[in-house]
Amino acid sequence: MDLKTAGTFILICIPFFLMTVWAIVHAAEKDFGSIREKAIWLFIAAIPFVGFIIYFSLGARKGKER
Repeated sequence: MDLKTAGTFILICIPFFLMTVWAIVHAAEKDFGSIREKAIWLFIAAIPFVGFIIYFSLGARKGKER
């Protein structure tokens, strides 16, 4: 892998990484009613590349802000 390919790969991965971190922090700050449900949503949010999409489309509205 040359330097240009590596740089392109990193530039593509950075937004996915940041969105995943944002989803994990957002899920950690919410109250989902039970520890089990919160753990499930934290696990889903931590799935690379697709977890934040699932979390923000389905789970973000289920919890209450603290």
